[in-house]
Amino acid sequence: MDHSGHGMTMDLPPFTLGRGLGFSADPFFLIGCLVGLALYGWGVVRLRRRGDSWPVHRVAFFAVGVLTVGLTMCTKLNDYGMVMFSVHMVQHMIISMLSPILLLLGAPVTLALRALPVAGRGNRKGPRELLLMLLRSRFMRIVTHPAFTIPLFIASLYGLYFTPLFDFLMGSKTGHIAMMVHFLFVGLVFFWPIMGVDPGPHRPGYIMRMLELFAGMPFHAFFGIALMMATEPMVQVYKHPPVSLGIEALSDQEAAGGIAWAFSEIPSVLVLIALVFQWYGSEQRISRRSDRAEDRNGDKELAAYNAYLASLQARGQ
Repeated sequence: MDHSGHGMTMDLPPFTLGRGLGFSADPFFLIGCLVGLALYGWGVVRLRRRGDSWPVHRVAFFAVGVLTVGLTMCTKLNDYGMVMFSVHMVQHMIISMLSPILLLLGAPVTLALRALPVAGRGNRKGPRELLLMLLRSRFMRIVTHPAFTIPLFIASLYGLYFTPLFDFLMGSKTGHIAMMVHFLFVGLVFFWPIMGVDPGPHRPGYIMRMLELFAGMPFHAFFGIALMMATEPMVQVYKHPPVSLGIEALSDQEAAGGIAWAFSEIPSVLVLIALVFQWYGSEQRISRRSDRAEDRNGDKELAAYNAYLASLQARGQ
């Protein structure tokens, strides 16, 4: 197998889902997935040992999120993605739009803040303090602001696929890994303030979060339509697919465009469902706090009235 770029040659049979999910690990992503799961598991165990709870559904979301990254980058799906534009687009959509949502629903930052030990007395800064410094830093305020995340989300489509940059990155294994890491990073910073599960410097209201979510989706749809309606291959690296695959470059590009156009619906629905549940939970908490405050006020008024009656009775005696 040669991942050397424009002159790559691969002897792959026609793509099927069964073949695509066969094990073919990329060491970088395999190690990253295992380390991510180990650190998350350490955090959960640490909380449980000291008597604190951690929601099981958070663990499930994070584990499935890591699994989607592993299936995307550590199976033969990645091999086919090097020579088939449509399979590459499946990878792109999963790792930039599905994996980030699932990982964020696992609340890894909140878990880290609760599990990391607090630094001892003095000026020494431990891992927890360093994480808090990062969360409060100007860098985080910039990279999680919609003025940065939305243009970055759009540029990751048009600025990558419609310029020679994509062919350059696909010309080496390092470039390909860097591109996939970029897709994951873009998805995380785009959805982080929208999901609102973990603490962060940018936390808009629920209506604004929905507006942020839908701000980039039309550009996503236009990108997919542009690929589907093109009359010639737009990405050089996929211009001459291996004969063994039995596909044409233009039809494969059209399939890639359809995947990009249709896939945006899935994360949009997932995020909207999560936002509705968060919104409902927030309203319930506000209502309970209000009820408790009213109960306390009522108890105070009742106590004051009883004291007033007692004072009248004392005066009468």
